Amino acid sequence: MQFGLFTIGDVTTDPTNGTTPTEGERIHAMTQIALKAEEVGLDVFATGEHHNPPFVPSSPTTHLAYIAAQTKNLLLSTATTLITTNDPVKIAEDYAFLQHLSGGRVDLMMGRGNTGPVYPWFGKDIRQGIPLAIENYHLLRRLWREDVVNWQGKFRTPLQGYTSTPAPLDGVAPFVWHGSIRSTEIAEQAAFYGDGFFHNNIFWNKEHTAQMVNLYRQRFEYYGHGQADQAIVGLGGQVFIGDTESQAKDFFRPYFDNAPVYGHGPSMEDFTRMTPLTVGTAEQVIERTMEFADWVGDYQRQLFLIDHAGLPLEVVLDQIERLGRDVVPEVRRRMEERRPDHVPSDPPTHRTLLENPEHPHFKVSPGQPAGAE
Repeated sequence: MQFGLFTIGDVTTDPTNGTTPTEGERIHAMTQIALKAEEVGLDVFATGEHHNPPFVPSSPTTHLAYIAAQTKNLLLSTATTLITTNDPVKIAEDYAFLQHLSGGRVDLMMGRGNTGPVYPWFGKDIRQGIPLAIENYHLLRRLWREDVVNWQGKFRTPLQGYTSTPAPLDGVAPFVWHGSIRSTEIAEQAAFYGDGFFHNNIFWNKEHTAQMVNLYRQRFEYYGHGQADQAIVGLGGQVFIGDTESQAKDFFRPYFDNAPVYGHGPSMEDFTRMTPLTVGTAEQVIERTMEFADWVGDYQRQLFLIDHAGLPLEVVLDQIERLGRDVVPEVRRRMEERRPDHVPSDPPTHRTLLENPEHPHFKVSPGQPAGAE
């Protein structure tokens, strides 16, 4: 099973001392977080993509390439790549190029984005978000799997005799996850292609998370990619780890209360009851994370958000140390102990796909899933 970190790259004032990092300091901090993830033995680092303040990660491939040059084992991913406002031709080029630079240590998560004003900045209409996501991804798959593409759709100019360059490393396109919080059409899309489905369950109760993942699993089986419990699932989560529960809560509370996303709402205690947020000891984080598999079944990737809400870099690095030392080894052991033999323990990687050319990943589907029109 893969464990890692994802960041949304927010520039947030530290509520305990009023300091706000510069954009450059935040970018540097994200780099240090990735390097620390590799140092402590985590598997994945994923960066968000945002084009509006207070977020800085507007160019994920630039940043991931910089991180790739300083790491050897870390898998580099996104959370998420905007399949709606980015041109699929440019996505095909950028991530294939990153594959070559990193030696194949790349996958990516596709998402629609949740910031309405961004769409017109890139000449798009948010009311067409679902059809855009479906059509653009169908084109992207073809660009990565066909030497010459002739294509005509609804949302961009046609392509005639087009060849994307560079081609994917070893002829193997990056593995794709489809990230969605509430859109059933995106779960359907992931199932249609046999791709991974990532539910970032940070803000949602377990019943909603289970409903979305189970829909994807059922449709994965329907499309003939394997049994429902063999579908490739990833989850998000957020933790803050302390030596004691009271110490963790006392330290994290001002950051929670003033967080730009969920601050000034439910109390931290209510939020931890309603969502997967866990603030406490390493053992409490272990026990809570193990519950996720009870909700959605055995799954393949767990990413944690730990650098949100203005936490100082030195605190975040300590959290990564605790995660890698005290939490992940035990969760990994328990997850594999409970996993049936026929259920994949890891999602596809460049190496495993290269060894399995019959994987659904390589298919060029003749049509598109429901929702394209």
